Amino acid sequence: MSSTDTTPLLKRSPISWVPTLYFAEGLPFYTVALIAGLMYKSLGESNDTIARWTGILGLAWVFKPLWSPLLEAARSKKHLVVVFQAIGGACLLLVALSVQLPGYFAISIGVLGLVALASATHDIAADGLYIAALSNKQQAAYAGWQGAFFNAAKFVALGGLVILAGYLEKRLGVANAWSIVFGLLGVMMAALALYHTWALPGTRNVVREAGSADIGDTLKNVIVEFFRKPGIWLAILFIVLFRAGEGQIQTIGPLFLREARDHGGLGLSTDEVGLVYGTVGTAAFLVGSVLGGYFTSWLGLKRAMLWLILALNLPNAVFYFLGVALPTSLPVISAALGLEMFGYGFGFVGVILFIMQVVAVGKYQTAHYALGTGVMQLGMVLFKSISGDIQTALGYERFFLWVLVSAIPVLLLSRFVRIPGEEVTRQQEPNARPVEA
Repeated sequence: MSSTDTTPLLKRSPISWVPTLYFAEGLPFYTVALIAGLMYKSLGESNDTIARWTGILGLAWVFKPLWSPLLEAARSKKHLVVVFQAIGGACLLLVALSVQLPGYFAISIGVLGLVALASATHDIAADGLYIAALSNKQQAAYAGWQGAFFNAAKFVALGGLVILAGYLEKRLGVANAWSIVFGLLGVMMAALALYHTWALPGTRNVVREAGSADIGDTLKNVIVEFFRKPGIWLAILFIVLFRAGEGQIQTIGPLFLREARDHGGLGLSTDEVGLVYGTVGTAAFLVGSVLGGYFTSWLGLKRAMLWLILALNLPNAVFYFLGVALPTSLPVISAALGLEMFGYGFGFVGVILFIMQVVAVGKYQTAHYALGTGVMQLGMVLFKSISGDIQTALGYERFFLWVLVSAIPVLLLSRFVRIPGEEVTRQQEPNARPVEA
């Protein structure tokens, strides 16, 4: 510790903060990416409008590397995490108010843009904290918990809160129902910020300690070093394509569940969608995520990657089945979506660990991880933004077949990208010293 820091080393288990940290990272992300879409669907907006505008909001996560060097120069990632969780909570409360205003769509999209910016900035600090505080082996072991709770936020919102929204829509009206839901989301983020003032470890910033005070030079160095990495362009293409199918399914899938049957959908109500995702879907996803992390830790990322890609694209096959069969039984639909969520959870750790252990390795771990996740989000935005137009042109059944085909390029590319077969030890990581901030 520095001479001015008298706080003792933090010895809390990662299990006390990794799940909640990534729950707080996932909550605003999935609110922008999915929950907003369901709200707009209930308010009568079209699929292509919803996909296009919620896709544009995802650009915040694409461009977050541009301000990541500013965070490299910060004294404490812990403080940044807490501050931006609080800001995100306040912005979600503003969304709740905006739904009640004339011209609600433009206003709410604008406020959700603020949520996206706060969330993207929070992600940089949170991911940097995770990398700095844990060894490679711990990163792999806790990647299941990381992925599980990042995406568990989706199911708390898409499950419990959407069930509540469906219940309230029938009693209070659509606008009032979603105002309450977004108000609760804001309160949840504020509560997480309060908890993390106690729970999170702190880590010294290796760039700050080395005396790098020129942000312009830091940004230049970050970018130059990133593109000097061996095989980086192939890695970028791999990351963009990894979630091509998922980006389309995660956008159109919930809208397909809500779509009327005479328009090719399953005709579920808002609360039925929440019930399916909040019960079987949640349990299956959490199990898949944790098992995927331990599976990768046991087998190694290189040997596990093909299986992770196949698992991540299992949801595409599930939705193709649903689009063809159009089952009416809620238990059958629930079982199919449970299989979808298990595969999604199991495979999601693949791209996270690829970025963390292949792309982000080196001096600028936080900034390079942000660059890697920005590239990943670029792929999501590209495929998400066009998914509504593709679905409108093809219809649901042929759209889901198209998404299945979208998985082929990354499967082929996985045979050529560089994935180290041996783990880098903790001693090789330059800023892996946890301290109380």
